[in-house]
Amino acid sequence: MARTKAHILVCNDDGVHAPGLLALARALRTIADVTVFAPNRNWSASGHVKTLHKPLHVRSVTLADGSAAQACDGAPSDCVALALMGVVPEPVDLVVSGINPYPNLSSDMLYSGTVSVAIEAAIFGVPGIAVSSGHPEDTNSDWDYTTAASVARQIAEKALQLGPPKDMLLNVNVPYLPEDKLAGWELTRMGQRIYRDSLVTNYNPRGQPYYWIGGEFPDGVEEPGTDIGALARGSVSIMPLSLDLTDYARQKAMRQDGWER
Repeated sequence: MARTKAHILVCNDDGVHAPGLLALARALRTIADVTVFAPNRNWSASGHVKTLHKPLHVRSVTLADGSAAQACDGAPSDCVALALMGVVPEPVDLVVSGINPYPNLSSDMLYSGTVSVAIEAAIFGVPGIAVSSGHPEDTNSDWDYTTAASVARQIAEKALQLGPPKDMLLNVNVPYLPEDKLAGWELTRMGQRIYRDSLVTNYNPRGQPYYWIGGEFPDGVEEPGTDIGALARGSVSIMPLSLDLTDYARQKAMRQDGWER
């Protein structure tokens, strides 16, 4: 019998019980059948990982709203791979990742487990969308995912209505504002992130050093047309990504400089 609703796979990098994941799943259930398949722990800033050196285990869990989910002891990208390779038997039309509590802007995407979920989907020929919230770093208030979840639902719905290409890959960042205060949606390019990392050195009781990578929350150049600029203006940043990392301009310049023999 033909399916009457689309099927969306929801994953994240903060763990299967993260509130952002639940907010995303609940919003997407209004437009599609949803399967939640996520890591059993936090994998933030893990980048794109594939586990090949040990077996992976999957177990059924219950989310805070009583709905069912699958949890895996692998990385976020492992969850997608397992789901699309058959652990989830139903065909998947779209993979949506998040909601990450902090933005994934510019080169953050290279570290982001949230974005790695969408990338893994695209590698398997399934459209992928990563969703992050621009929650301010300097507040102790509880996260409110209402706006980000609503925007994610609208973007997913639009993608499904248009029939997204198999290699569609979007990185979405939503300002931490009430939805009626958003300035709009912008299609953006990668901005310039400014990191202020610092190395913290301490010593254990035996005098051996150990290290923490710390520092202030990163900043960025608020340039028009970029993801950083859009978020600063209160606009949703929608950045189309590509799996092709080739720098064609530099390739051309190197060819002209005689690098080929």
